[in-house]
Amino acid sequence: MYDPTVARLTYRALLGRRRALILGALPLLLIVISVVVRALTGADDQTAVNVLGGFALATMVPIIGVIAGTGAIGPEIDDGSVVYLLSKPLKRPVIISTKLIVAIGVTMVFSAVPTLIAGLILNGNGQQVAVAYTVAALVASIAYAALFLLLGTVSRHAVVLGLVYALVWEALFGSLVPGARTLSIQQWALAVAHDVAGGDLVTSDVGLTTASVLLVAVTTLATWYAGRKLRALTLAGEE
Repeated sequence: MYDPTVARLTYRALLGRRRALILGALPLLLIVISVVVRALTGADDQTAVNVLGGFALATMVPIIGVIAGTGAIGPEIDDGSVVYLLSKPLKRPVIISTKLIVAIGVTMVFSAVPTLIAGLILNGNGQQVAVAYTVAALVASIAYAALFLLLGTVSRHAVVLGLVYALVWEALFGSLVPGARTLSIQQWALAVAHDVAGGDLVTSDVGLTTASVLLVAVTTLATWYAGRKLRALTLAGEE
């Protein structure tokens, strides 16, 4: 389920100079904010939770997921170059799974690593806050990458739709409508973080079992359906 050539092309597309600068901007901002906050307030567990939960997990991780997930295939579909890839003797699910692996890897590197660094800066991993949010960023990266890769496969407006989900549904509706939080990757990731940290410092509106099932379900279904859409795109091109 992995093709090195497809992976190399996808990495090259995602880590081009302009996109790499965009991917690196938010992690750099997170670290700068963490340094400033630590200098002004000292090591404080609740402050670390506020910064990591309010900026890293709620904003940085989904935006990086949008860039990596949609960028793994969306531009190829938009400019028609995907036809050359589809003309190769590769199974369509292999193309999707390879691109997903690359998107997950890029999302993890640009979100989980700076989250850990920021957490260590903010409170030195007091009460396992840094590790908890790093694990949350890792599991969220998988679901976000799969969801946004699917959007990149089915829509030419994938980036807009991804940002609407991440910043409007999760951030806005998730803060105003309690029921909406159940359908939030952020809350699912927080459930995992709560289990890692223990105690009540890191909280989630979703239980760990429910969150784990939904994370696996969304990742699996999004990957499967993206493969189906890519197969349909191939048939349309052949006709």
